[in-house]
Amino acid sequence: MHRLFTLAMIALVVLVGCSGGAPEGDKTVTIEPQLQGRPVEGEFKVALLTPASVNDSGWSALGYKGLQAIEKELGATVNQEVTKDASIKDAMRSYAQKGYQLIIGHGFEYNEPGVETAKDFPDAVFVSSSGSGTAVNAGAFRFYLEEGFYLAGMIAGKMTKTGTVGMIGGPDVPSIRSTFEAFAAGAKSVNPGVKVVTKFTGKNDDVAAAQQATLQAIDEGADYLIHQTNSGVSGFVKACEERKVWCFGANEDQNMMSAQMVGSAIIDVEKPFVDLAKLVKAGRYKGEVQLVGMEEGAVEFVMNPVNVALVDPEFKKELTTKQLDMMEGRFETPKAEF
Repeated sequence: MHRLFTLAMIALVVLVGCSGGAPEGDKTVTIEPQLQGRPVEGEFKVALLTPASVNDSGWSALGYKGLQAIEKELGATVNQEVTKDASIKDAMRSYAQKGYQLIIGHGFEYNEPGVETAKDFPDAVFVSSSGSGTAVNAGAFRFYLEEGFYLAGMIAGKMTKTGTVGMIGGPDVPSIRSTFEAFAAGAKSVNPGVKVVTKFTGKNDDVAAAQQATLQAIDEGADYLIHQTNSGVSGFVKACEERKVWCFGANEDQNMMSAQMVGSAIIDVEKPFVDLAKLVKAGRYKGEVQLVGMEEGAVEFVMNPVNVALVDPEFKKELTTKQLDMMEGRFETPKAEF
């Protein structure tokens, strides 16, 4: 999506195998993966469950873009709804009963319900955007957003004037914790003594709570902050603008939301979603957890064009090298296992 733009901006601003000989005469045998289902005949139906409105300018919005890409490229019949907590399993069962062959739960919280529900509906595939549970017809994407958060952390750690940076989350779930750990690791890689403040609101869509948590972190000294507040992002941004501190966007490119945005760690879900849908439609889906990041073009870090002059030229080179190392698989960004 922004890959070429990102590389150009980086240049200005920041920016498995084994080898060995086999005995003569040995033959290499390629084993095709076992087909897990039958190709879809007739109407292909795909449902997307999100934790918040697709107008949230963040996590749910990018999931909806992936659904729209499936509709456009495969001619699928699609549907989306906001589904949380106790209603998740009921929604999944309802779509499966209506003949939907692919049900995507866009978040960590959809993984366990999807794996459980999959047992009762062998003709449907249940995939969550994050999580570790799998079954024959259930699995997850693991978007390696930690890579983008690590780069944001490097900038924050290098540029903080107070020696304190902040992280504001909505729900306290492992996937968000992992991105925050990467942000902290990036900050400490360039500034070992930096203090990292973490706040959680416990909610996906509470603007006031996000604003209040952000103000609390700023009161504790944070002058560079990143978020995972989903629909609460406007509260996060408002607090940063009010106190004139710097911030980073997450999931979508949120740079245009505020002149206080330094850059955004973003996910491009369109290709992974379409590739998944193609496998399901062809009857070739195999339950697994798939890690997709910068190497696959699914994760990027994009500087805000209005703030390109913030970063010192020498530090730009360091950031450029680190991002290229991520893109080419030479640097493994810290991430939690869950």
